[in-house]
Amino acid sequence: MENNQITENLKAHFLRLYQMAICDDDFSALELKMLYRCAEERGISSKNLDEVLLNPINIKSLVPKTIEEKVDYLYDLTVMIWADGVVSPNEYSAMQKYVLMFGFLEENVTAIVDYLIEAVKIGKNKSEILYELKN
Repeated sequence: MENNQITENLKAHFLRLYQMAICDDDFSALELKMLYRCAEERGISSKNLDEVLLNPINIKSLVPKTIEEKVDYLYDLTVMIWADGVVSPNEYSAMQKYVLMFGFLEENVTAIVDYLIEAVKIGKNKSEILYELKN
């Protein structure tokens, strides 16, 4: 299934994933595979993802609105930084910025980032994380 209509928010999400992948100066094959697998899971072809990456949009104003979207996108970003089994200081800092950008309280940012990294390390999926955060 190929989705030719990619929303601006989804474009922004993939650009953030790409930024996350390259922020540690070690863009690995694992991170690249994760990026394309994430696109495939959303019905986006490799060609369409290439187009998004080659024609970036301004993503600063495009942030997810619902808690479900925020967790979905933050989970993907966390999977991206954990793809090589190492979280660099630059990746950690970028995650903190995204959590804050997505509207979470500043005093909770570090705890949220730490929680997401630990959850991804032990293999929790998005649904489990969302359930835990809501309860």
